[in-house]
Amino acid sequence: MTSIAKPMRRKFFKALWFHGFHRVDYSEWGDPDNPLVLVCVHGLTRNSRDFDALADALCDDYRVICPDVVGRGTSEWLTHKTDYGYPLYLADMAALIARSGAETVDWVGTSMGGIIGMMLAAQSGTPVRKLVLNDVGSIVTAAALQRLASYVGKPAAFDTLDEAEAYFRHTHATFGALTDAQWRHITLHGVRKWPDGKFRLMYDPAIATGFTGVPATDVNMSLVWNGVHCPTLVIRGKESDLLLPDTLALMKLGHPSLRVLEVAGCGHAPALMDNAQIQAIRDFLYEQ
Repeated sequence: MTSIAKPMRRKFFKALWFHGFHRVDYSEWGDPDNPLVLVCVHGLTRNSRDFDALADALCDDYRVICPDVVGRGTSEWLTHKTDYGYPLYLADMAALIARSGAETVDWVGTSMGGIIGMMLAAQSGTPVRKLVLNDVGSIVTAAALQRLASYVGKPAAFDTLDEAEAYFRHTHATFGALTDAQWRHITLHGVRKWPDGKFRLMYDPAIATGFTGVPATDVNMSLVWNGVHCPTLVIRGKESDLLLPDTLALMKLGHPSLRVLEVAGCGHAPALMDNAQIQAIRDFLYEQ
C-alpha cells in the first residue's frame, strides 16, 4: 500500500433535491488550482476514504476529489429516505463537477460509483473524459444484488474497533488480500462511535430502501453503456459475482478499445489499495 503522507482537505457543498438542500462532504487532494481533476466515487456502503491510497499516489498530477455520496461517510443522511437513488446521486455529482470548475474530469468508480460514472459519461455533452469502472459493467447480476441485500442496512453495532474490523474482514473478504494496516484503515473510516459507546457503520441504513423486492433477474444497463464513448478501463475481480466474463465480452462488442484488468484473488470489488492496481489506473489515465 502506498504510504499516505500528502495533505488532504475536507470540504462540503449544499446540493438541492425535491425536499430541500442536503450537505455533501468530500476529500480533496493536490493543487486546488489544478484544472486536471480526477473524481473517485465509492461503492454502495463505503465512503470517500477508500481512495486515500489512490489519491495520495495521483495527487502530484491531479486534483483528486473523493465525495461521500449522500447518506454515507460524513455526508448528511436524507430526511426523505425514498430520495436515495441514482437521479439524486447524478445531480449531486454534476454539482460537484461544477463546483470543481473543471471543464472535463476523469472518473474512477467502484460498483455504485462506477454506475454513476457510466451514467454521467453516457450523457450528451458529458464532462467525463476517461472512465475507470471498478468491478461493474453493463449487467448487474441478480445473484450479486441478492447478496448485497442480505447485509445492506442490517443493524450492526460493535463494542470495540476489533469487533468492527472482524465484521469488515468477513463482509468484504472479496476485496482481496489486504494488509492489517489496510483493514484497520477501512475500519477506522467505516464506523463512528455513537453516544451510547457503540461503534456503528458510517452509512444510513435507509440506503437499503432500493433493495426492497430485489429483482429475480439481472439489471441490464446496456443502453447506458452503449452511450459511453470515452476511453474506458474495466477492473474486474476474477471471482466477482457482479461483473461476469460474459458481460465483459458483450461490453467489448460495441467498444473494441475497452481495456480490461482482471485481479486474481478478488471478488467484488478490488480495493484499489494495492500498488499494482494503482499503477494500472495511473498508466491508463496518463496515456495520451
